[in-house]
Amino acid sequence: QVQLVESGGGLVQAGGSLRLSCAVSGRTSSSNAMGWFRQAPGKEREFVAAITWSGASTYNQDSVKGRFAISRDNAKNTVYLQMNSLNPEDTAVYYCALRSSIRLATKEGQYDYWGQGTQVTVSS
Repeated sequence: QVQLVESGGGLVQAGGSLRLSCAVSGRTSSSNAMGWFRQAPGKEREFVAAITWSGASTYNQDSVKGRFAISRDNAKNTVYLQMNSLNPEDTAVYYCALRSSIRLATKEGQYDYWGQGTQVTVSS
């Protein structure tokens, strides 16, 4: 079994920054790619960014390119999402997810484990 616990969310003004963390525990391996998703009120959950186990490959959704960066520290079993130049449209619950595959993925159904989410609110 795998457990994912997000942290780092909060309230920030537009233009500000936050760094989300996702602590991973349980039965993981070097085949586990990971991702971040978000769900805004009244909207479906959407893909934000993904990273391979090694960290060598990443992929970001177009709306966050140049502002968000995904990274990981395998020594700490933690994945991060650095979010800069935040705007009110980034307000959402952010979830990290893990898949039993080495390949990057952008769809919810391609991930096997999910965290409980952390709220990010950006005020204008």
